[in-house]
Amino acid sequence: MIKVERIEVMNFENAIRGARNPLNSWSKLDSYTDENGNFVMGPNDRDLAQRLCNAGSDHRKFIRQIFISMDITAPLYWWKEFDTYKVGTVANSCSTMHKIHSKEFTLDDFSVDHMNEAGLAAFSKLVEEIENQRKLFLETKDKSYWYTMIQMLPSSYNQMRTVTMNYENVRGMYNARKNHKLVEWHTFCDHIKELPYSKELLGIEE
Repeated sequence: MIKVERIEVMNFENAIRGARNPLNSWSKLDSYTDENGNFVMGPNDRDLAQRLCNAGSDHRKFIRQIFISMDITAPLYWWKEFDTYKVGTVANSCSTMHKIHSKEFTLDDFSVDHMNEAGLAAFSKLVEEIENQRKLFLETKDKSYWYTMIQMLPSSYNQMRTVTMNYENVRGMYNARKNHKLVEWHTFCDHIKELPYSKELLGIEE
């Protein structure tokens, strides 16, 4: 299970203007912001952007200045793979250390959508015991119960993070993960395909 929400793309105008700095070609700028606040890339800027992106990472460095923010809720096993993308990304997560004991544990807190019947039955018992340890910690404040919760917590536990990255980051993620065995990566890549000008700037075909 993965949920991607509150996607916001920023700094298009400055990035496109900067792409024209090397040749001082600002007179050819034809992009604008419409009445709804949406960035619209003009044909001149679109042509330049595509040529720079196709020329390689050294030439398309302007897309590193197009920023994306989103809230992602995903299991820890997915976050473990996402965390390989450290350069140019920032994430603030909900804290398991400080808030793990603050709410009841239920199956809804975990990604179990691909479990078979036997696995789900066994997993349900695990969740019940984690919840029992949580209650004991709240009753006694004995840290051994808190530690037990932390060390029993499976990698299917869903965590929400607010992530900021740029178009170069997601271009690399898409190309590396679009055929991954985890369904969560396919869902994430589907959201990348919906970003503004994904074909021109991210090289994503229909």
